[in-house]
Amino acid sequence: MGYPRKLTRRFRAFDNFAISFTIINIIAGIFSSFGFGMAAGGPRILIFGWIGVSVMVLFVGAAMGEIASAYPTSGALYFSAGKLAKRHRGAWSWYTGWLNFVGQVGGTAATGYAAATFIQAFIAMQWNDYEVTAQRTVGITAVILLLQALANTYTVQLIAVLNRISVWWLFIGMVVIVVCLTVIPDHHQSVSFITHFENNTGFSNGIYGAMLGLLVTSWTFTGFDGSFHMSEETVQATVNAPKGIMRSIAYSAGIGLILMLALVYAIRDYAAEASSAAPPVQILIDALGMGTAKLLLLIVIGAMLFCGLANMTSNTRQIFAFSRDGAMPGSRWWHSVSPRTRTPVKAVWLAAACSIVLVLPGWWSHTAFTAIVSVNVVGLFLAYAVPIFLRLRLGDEFVPGPWHLGRYSKVVGIVAVTWIALSSVLFMLPQSSPINATTFNYAPIALGVVLLIATVWWFATARKRFQGPVSYGRPDEVAAMDLI
Repeated sequence: MGYPRKLTRRFRAFDNFAISFTIINIIAGIFSSFGFGMAAGGPRILIFGWIGVSVMVLFVGAAMGEIASAYPTSGALYFSAGKLAKRHRGAWSWYTGWLNFVGQVGGTAATGYAAATFIQAFIAMQWNDYEVTAQRTVGITAVILLLQALANTYTVQLIAVLNRISVWWLFIGMVVIVVCLTVIPDHHQSVSFITHFENNTGFSNGIYGAMLGLLVTSWTFTGFDGSFHMSEETVQATVNAPKGIMRSIAYSAGIGLILMLALVYAIRDYAAEASSAAPPVQILIDALGMGTAKLLLLIVIGAMLFCGLANMTSNTRQIFAFSRDGAMPGSRWWHSVSPRTRTPVKAVWLAAACSIVLVLPGWWSHTAFTAIVSVNVVGLFLAYAVPIFLRLRLGDEFVPGPWHLGRYSKVVGIVAVTWIALSSVLFMLPQSSPINATTFNYAPIALGVVLLIATVWWFATARKRFQGPVSYGRPDEVAAMDLI
């Protein structure tokens, strides 16, 4: 790919799958957004929306996997966009990289914020006099992000081990939660309850409210580009990276549906639980009792912390690669690698700092979480769409890697790009009514500010010096630079 090797290849096929599976993280995704889904569509959208969006995401993953096989680098999306574009390669690469950056930061921030919310819920269950506040949520989120940054400054082996542990934590945790919700309660909802519809978004149009509910599944299925970003640290990446993408999506879809069904059928008092501070926690308490609910909540919190750690790992690799090509302020800092740990330490701390900045509006806005989630979903999926679109436009000129879609490539790509376009528009729209200072969806503003900065910077100086991914020389010259 034209780069000297600075990152060590210590990720096996399972490790590559594990990072995307951990970032998708069905426990973290479902529990953190289940309450929003109860208001925006209810069980009908939670269940059938999960199935429909999962299928769409499989199309996106397959199209991305084909590109990952052809261009297995840490730069991933922005690198492949630069290589697939026929003209204006620098511009395509530039904007894809910045969309990927803001989406990655949004994912890291949203997961930390969700973990902080559930940690506070657990503390409140333990000590009744504890007061849950927005300010404390932001403070706990900052602590979580700093601890995850510390973990990411150590060796790749440590991150690989933690990701392996996280996979089993998710599998075993999901089984424990589902079994408890199935066996312990003396009452479950009827089978027909999955068709129950609710629209408590404040908007009178039920279809609009239901469409907003798709954010639950879309938020869960973000970050599978982590397998792509870890390509330079994965053995046989041309095959293992695309397999990691597809397996993480497929396994998460099946297992997540089981968990979603278990939660839906365990609902007792819909109105009371939906209006509680943490609806899925209240469902656990009502169905299982306080003691068991506390135990399961620890499983959920652990899953969220693992998810955030993997998110930050992927985030830092994107920053490292983007800076390697001189596309970020202070690029010399962010693409440096620690000679001791062989990890991009400075990029880690930049990712943590940007994530903390993104959660600050949560200090005063109760819709901060859904806004951060929207930044994550829209930023990432638009970054996913660009190389897929460019691959479609390239047609038969595209040179596939060993993992490819063959004659189905065009159809899969068209479905993927269409879904991303429709869902991105939806998640930039208002998510709660009446619209005021505390309910306003600031996701378009956050995304717009980043794109405005990127555009001004592009036309001011970057277009003259940034022509897309750079090459450090011929293969033999690059090989001589490896690990220097």
